Amino acid sequence: MSWMPGAYQSKFGQLLTRICEPYLGFFRRIIPPIGMISISGIVAILVLNLAQRGLFSLYQIVLRLFFGF
Repeated sequence: MSWMPGAYQSKFGQLLTRICEPYLGFFRRIIPPIGMISISGIVAILVLNLAQRGLFSLYQIVLRLFFGF
């Protein structure tokens, strides 16, 4: 949210920070910035996307096994 001036001062910005910062902080500690650009946010989104796809695939497998769908 650093690209939006004053975003941290709003209630919504503070809520987003409390929700997202623990997850993004994990990737910021692992992935160093390249120059002035941090790609940790992009990697975090990709990991969430892969986890979503994996859980959906697992859900489909469970449905097929137990209910024959």
